[in-house]
Amino acid sequence: MVEISRRQAIEDVASELFREHGYAGTSIRDIARALSVQGASLYAHVTSKEDVLWAIVDRAATRFERAADAAESNAEVTHPGDPVEALAELVRAHVDVLTRDVGEASVFVHEWRALGAGRRDQILERRDAYQARFRRRIEDGIAVGGFAMTDPAVATNTLLSAMNGLATWYDPAGRLGADRIADHNVDLMLRMLEASR
Repeated sequence: MVEISRRQAIEDVASELFREHGYAGTSIRDIARALSVQGASLYAHVTSKEDVLWAIVDRAATRFERAADAAESNAEVTHPGDPVEALAELVRAHVDVLTRDVGEASVFVHEWRALGAGRRDQILERRDAYQARFRRRIEDGIAVGGFAMTDPAVATNTLLSAMNGLATWYDPAGRLGADRIADHNVDLMLRMLEASR
């Protein structure tokens, strides 16, 4: 249990440092200093700085995937066959993951490219599969007249890029809570795509 707690502490501190200074701008010594331990003792818990980054990025990717699974299941129960509502659920789930742990989300959004080629390819494959969920809902929404005719890939990238910006500015102590931020994102994203009446 101590190992898990220490490892989590390392990842939490690394996440904040990677967010503030970037992966390249953070050393193992910086992480150790923030934890008030010797750099060498950190290696008893992690094998490399990249392993710490991988743990953070992999965990964040899993959170996005699980949230999207739940969102799609919920949409199918509450609004079966409605791609507009399904997209709304996906947007809400994405914002929830981003705002639940802004540090981890920021590292995922901005630092995954610093991973070695094999791990980077794994995350890229998972990212593509995740984006495909949004693209399918947009395509289906266009097909039923719920969304305006547009390029679904461009629309997907625009939506996700806009939402991922939350990782740079969202403040949990700010004026609006995470639920209100999600409401605004759902409203904005659906209005951006809606078919003219």
